[in-house]
Amino acid sequence: MSASNTRYRAYEQVSIDMARLLVAVAMTMILLVANAARAHELNPAIANIELRGDGTANLSLSVNLEALIAGIGPEHDNTETAPQAAVYETLRQLPPEVLLRDFEEFEPRYLAGLSVAADGVPLVLERSSAYIPPVGDTNLVRRTTFEYAAQLPQEAAVLEWRYDAEFGPLVLRVARSGEASPFYANLLAPGAAEVVELSANGKPAPTGETLQRYIKLGFDHILPKGLDHVLFIIGLFLLSARLKPLLVQVTTFTLAHSVTLALGLLGWVTIPGSIVEPLIALSIVFVAVENIFTQNLHRWRTAIVFGFGLLHGLGFAGVLRELSVESGQFAASLIGFNIGVELGQVAVVLLCYLAVGYWFGARSWYHARIVVPASVLIALIAGYWFFERVGVIA
Repeated sequence: MSASNTRYRAYEQVSIDMARLLVAVAMTMILLVANAARAHELNPAIANIELRGDGTANLSLSVNLEALIAGIGPEHDNTETAPQAAVYETLRQLPPEVLLRDFEEFEPRYLAGLSVAADGVPLVLERSSAYIPPVGDTNLVRRTTFEYAAQLPQEAAVLEWRYDAEFGPLVLRVARSGEASPFYANLLAPGAAEVVELSANGKPAPTGETLQRYIKLGFDHILPKGLDHVLFIIGLFLLSARLKPLLVQVTTFTLAHSVTLALGLLGWVTIPGSIVEPLIALSIVFVAVENIFTQNLHRWRTAIVFGFGLLHGLGFAGVLRELSVESGQFAASLIGFNIGVELGQVAVVLLCYLAVGYWFGARSWYHARIVVPASVLIALIAGYWFFERVGVIA
């Protein structure tokens, strides 16, 4: 055997080992993060202001109380990256009555960072109720709901809202008592102040501002929060490491989920999350298993991706439905969210291509030594998610 052949084989073996290591590290990180993601992800608080006919207002706040008391700010994507992670985990184990006592000590500081005014007159907020769920599934964030009552000035025309940056982002919704949906809804960045014109039934945010907010929301829903969608995209990548067919599939996926996302937000198609989420996990299993037994990209793959995109769109609709997007913002919100999702998916594809596809995608051993092991691991993770989501695994 010539020296050049020996060097080539040595180089090839190093390439194989490096590719395996890259895939193993990436998949291990996904596996470690996946199970804890729902428990540690920091989602926006939700504030619902109901304007009642008797001249009063009711403020309902849905918050991650443990994160607030622990002082975990918006600079952290999840609680595990915060220095106060241990405090947060301790608070999560407290029964409702004990956690409520902790909140009563924290409440003056919280209300000092929360301001509601009508026509320039600060509203005096009086807590009327508090609901803290019992300690349950620690894989789920415990959402606490507080109700505050306040007297409105007579014929108030403008409502002013302020929520301190340290408390994170917030969904603000304003509705009149008895109306089916809010006349104002917006996702506010940390520390953002907002003015709602009551006499004009609420003034929607400028289109450019709405687009910017929802692009970020869509991107965040893929990276770093959408681990199931990321695995689906990685599954698509593995079978064809070439950029053009990959981007065609990802764009097809985006077009498909845009359809069901819009239909879901309009209320024309409503399927419970208890059905959608397990099916999303099964779609990931399908793609992974197909990768194992197929080495070539077939034309019908795009049709399958479109079908699964319709399914994933119903999952995305659940995210936006919480915001109760008003009709004046519907188009901008939908377009912005889809742009953000597409950018997130393209980012995943490019990262995979630069880490694996560019270096090893054309190798003869790519399918046997990269695609198959990685797809087996993806199928196992998604299979675990399926059984977890249908309640077989606690």
